Amino acid sequence: MPSSETDQLRLQEQVMLRRLDELCGGDRFDISTLPRLPEVLPQLLRLLKSEHSDGTKVARLIGRDPVLVGEVMRVSRSAHYRTARTISSLQHAVVLLGHDGLRQMVTQHVMKPILQASAGMLGHAAGQRLWDHAERCAHASTYLARGQGDPFEAYLAGIVCNAGVGAMIRVLDQEAPPTLGVFSRSFLIGYTHLANHLTLRAAKHWELPPNVIVALRERLDVRAKAPVTELGNALLAADHLAMVQMLADNHVIDRATPPASVRADRLPEVLVDRAQQELRRVFRA
Repeated sequence: MPSSETDQLRLQEQVMLRRLDELCGGDRFDISTLPRLPEVLPQLLRLLKSEHSDGTKVARLIGRDPVLVGEVMRVSRSAHYRTARTISSLQHAVVLLGHDGLRQMVTQHVMKPILQASAGMLGHAAGQRLWDHAERCAHASTYLARGQGDPFEAYLAGIVCNAGVGAMIRVLDQEAPPTLGVFSRSFLIGYTHLANHLTLRAAKHWELPPNVIVALRERLDVRAKAPVTELGNALLAADHLAMVQMLADNHVIDRATPPASVRADRLPEVLVDRAQQELRRVFRA
């Protein structure tokens, strides 16, 4: 969403924030209206985390969702995984992708449509940028949380952290008057807080891993207290780094802009600097 240089909340913005709070604050937003998640997703994520899972069990579970079956077969036959043997069965595809490949494929398949499924003027403009931010945030979160737990949970937290923003944009498209114009920083702060609350509700509804839900809660509560978990700190820093790179890629700020010197996360500056260099290396504009 475009923002202005002013901090002052205009009267129209005050009215709009109150309306958004009425529709999306607390437990008022109907989470079931978000794009569908595969019913097998929570079980599949747990199974992929288990040391006792095997290709047969994973293939049997994926086989219950035709859409996931199609995506697994499509990815396994892509140039990245191309082999001398033709991929002829779901179990063969599952073994070829491996746990890490399946986790990333399933997460991207699930979250990309949710972040991009936005209609209206704001939605069409924001959909691809939300996904671009999610990919960068997930990569940075995984980098910053290395050696501190399950790397996939760090990746998942980064991918889903702005699911609420996408849902709120759809509401804003329906409710905002054409005269609302460019948003003030104060409006964006209030909007983001509502969106982060919605993201947390969605994560619980989707039965995401407990560590991911804790990290999202810490991000929501960051104005009151700094995160205490490793994943919460990694997610907060990754969100910031992804936003800095998105602003640079869209020529809003200089590409050499460093991370903010005052941040709410408790990570060492040298680690955050390295994560920013990693993002610049992987995601070149």
